Amino acid sequence: MQRLVDAATLRATVQGWRATGERIALVPTMGNIHEGHLRLVDAARAQAARVVVSIFVNPTQFDRPDDFERYPRTPDADADALSARGVDAMFTPNVEIMYPHGLDMAAYIEPTHSAQQLEGEFRPGHFRGMATVVTKLLNLVQPDCAVFGQKDYQQLAVVRAVVRELLLPVQIVGLATVREADGLAMSSRNQYLTPAERALAPRLYQALQAAGQEGAAAEAPLPAIEAYHARALNDAGFRVEYFRFRNAQLAPPAPADGRRVVLAAAWLGKARLIDSHPFDVARGQGTPG
Repeated sequence: MQRLVDAATLRATVQGWRATGERIALVPTMGNIHEGHLRLVDAARAQAARVVVSIFVNPTQFDRPDDFERYPRTPDADADALSARGVDAMFTPNVEIMYPHGLDMAAYIEPTHSAQQLEGEFRPGHFRGMATVVTKLLNLVQPDCAVFGQKDYQQLAVVRAVVRELLLPVQIVGLATVREADGLAMSSRNQYLTPAERALAPRLYQALQAAGQEGAAAEAPLPAIEAYHARALNDAGFRVEYFRFRNAQLAPPAPADGRRVVLAAAWLGKARLIDSHPFDVARGQGTPG
């Protein structure tokens, strides 16, 4: 596996692969590689002959400086894990490469309306920073496809919207959330949990699953279901920021929608957990009792 740190070497490497007709996949990450990331690598390998994994802790998508400073950085362990999984190149640029004129003078991507709700309400500027750096990475690598996890369901929707709006010639592949055995979505931030909090954390996904069952009828009372589960999680020790139903395009659900998703963000101690649960809407059934 090649370890690349500058844009020129990355471009030359990718151009060499492309000259021989090889298909290229990109997996953008912020590092601290875990099994969830490695499943994205596996999905990328199924799509392309060459796989590039980027690792960049992007300062412009953090809404709190302390969160940026303490975000886990494990480059050597990441390199070992990615190499063992057959990654062809690990790209680890610094801030100066990704923002050559500095953060204050940078040009930014303003994402579409899908970024203004949910995470956008509680993390101002997050999707602006994320969309900007993802667009930069897509421009640098110019992959045939890029693979993202569905745990960040809204992020995936924003990336797809930006790619459509900017007419970027790349296929965006979404991979179902990778979970621990007890259902907790894999995340680098899970290491912030104490043992007691880790034992409680799977309750978030359990609530999403239950809400999905209760909200599967076309005319289900979605606001009441949202309120019930948010209250139950708060009572259990979480601090819920949102627990909401949306349709597959993140618009408010309508009875005619064939697919819905319930999304949540909640604090548990020092860890902010996000998760989602997409599900199909049942037809010809009454509201669950």
